[in-house]
Amino acid sequence: MNTMLRMLIGFAISALLPVSALAHDVMYDYDHTQDFSRLKTYALKDFTKSDNPLVDARIESAIAAELAARGLTRDDRDPDVYVTARQAFDTHQEYRTYDSGYGIPYGPYGGWGWSGNWGYYGYVGGLGGYTDVVVKNITMRTLTIDLTDPATDKVMWRGAGTRRVHSTSKPERVTKRTNDEVEDIFDNFPPKHR
Repeated sequence: MNTMLRMLIGFAISALLPVSALAHDVMYDYDHTQDFSRLKTYALKDFTKSDNPLVDARIESAIAAELAARGLTRDDRDPDVYVTARQAFDTHQEYRTYDSGYGIPYGPYGGWGWSGNWGYYGYVGGLGGYTDVVVKNITMRTLTIDLTDPATDKVMWRGAGTRRVHSTSKPERVTKRTNDEVEDIFDNFPPKHR
């Protein structure tokens, strides 16, 4: 494989990486003994609030839209199911390295190309080049939505989504991300099989 083709493959793969970083993970589970077709009304209960009431309102609105799309209406007096949403936040550090790509090539594997024994493709060797390491704090939010039977207080269905929180996003982007996340969480509700 020639050098140019390897470089193009490397650029193509690196272009796809940010897309996967923006995705979120979704899971769901449910009580197989429940008859979900009987659910016609819901009430919101025990929402865990974050430090941003605007985001909390977006989550509540997105949940209401998803339930309405499935034929459920809100009834705070005598609901068929309680809907509870909880948010949990986790911060971890992400490390990225950036090579200057400058320097004086040396040895048989210097310069751009295959590095031989190391199996690394890119700029190898060089005197006078530098590598920067950037540390970034990444905040992840897990949104868990439970549907609980009012008579027994048992969870009938649970969906959860984990996604990266972007603190500097425009309000429109936050709304879109929230709607997409809640839509994906409810993608398997009601369950198709009993």
